[in-house]
Amino acid sequence: MSILNQPHFQDADKAREYLEAMRWPGGPICPHCGSVSKDHYALKGKAHRPGLMKCKDCREQFSVTVGTVFERSKIALNVWLQAVFLLCSSKKGMSSHQLHRMLGVTYKTAWFMSHRIREAFKVPTTTPIGGGGKIVEADETFYGKIKGRKATPGGDSAHKIVSLVERDGSVRSFHVANVDHKTLKPILMAQIDKASHLMTDGASHYKKVGPHFAMHESTNHYKKQYAKPSRKAGVTVHSNTVESYFGLLKRGLVGTYHHVSEEHLQRYCNEFDFRFSHRKTTDTERADQALKQLGGKRLTYRRINAH
Repeated sequence: MSILNQPHFQDADKAREYLEAMRWPGGPICPHCGSVSKDHYALKGKAHRPGLMKCKDCREQFSVTVGTVFERSKIALNVWLQAVFLLCSSKKGMSSHQLHRMLGVTYKTAWFMSHRIREAFKVPTTTPIGGGGKIVEADETFYGKIKGRKATPGGDSAHKIVSLVERDGSVRSFHVANVDHKTLKPILMAQIDKASHLMTDGASHYKKVGPHFAMHESTNHYKKQYAKPSRKAGVTVHSNTVESYFGLLKRGLVGTYHHVSEEHLQRYCNEFDFRFSHRKTTDTERADQALKQLGGKRLTYRRINAH
């Protein structure tokens, strides 16, 4: 039986109950005042839609979709859950045209849905990755062509993406204007724990920031050196993990999405970051995690096109 035949993918009320279980495991949470209580009560009158609650503290009405990317959407909630699952389970992404065909919605609606879901994939970057005894690999890649720029050596005409990958852990990617010490140092310093073991290629911009971490080692790709023993026993120096991430990212951007504009590129990076960071979970677990991250990420059509 297809997993999409499960009740919460086929019935809007079942979808709401499933989402409530994901977002409110300890009881309903009022999005207006933040109150968590099992004493919030359901409004069951004929004029009230299913799932409408009233806060016992601030007396405001709310539902499980208020303050999320699903708020005020006319798309049935079970269709939303299908879209979330499809994007979470598709290793190289799923185009809006494919979603439009599979979900039975218009292309414009599918495009809007996919961007809202990518907003849910975004995780806070206030806590650094890595830490004592952990390895973080850093590298950059180039994608597409910046409008109005002539092709030049060194990737100056392409969009630049720097990614930080914690081995066996999460990844964070950033669409940057330039690949140099001035641009990358603030990102590495803010996003990587100083106690981490940093591994990179031999680029000079990494050599300058390397001393700020517990250990920094690199390989020389110009000399076709892609792995070597570390000064630390039992550890191999390489950046193959981040390179494998770039393989998925580029195949998705080129093979699935074909063209991604500069203003939306960061959201697509967030999508691939989320899937790769949860690569050791099942498709269902990955989709459930996305549903738990919905809060505070409402995205309107105007906001999408304002970037």
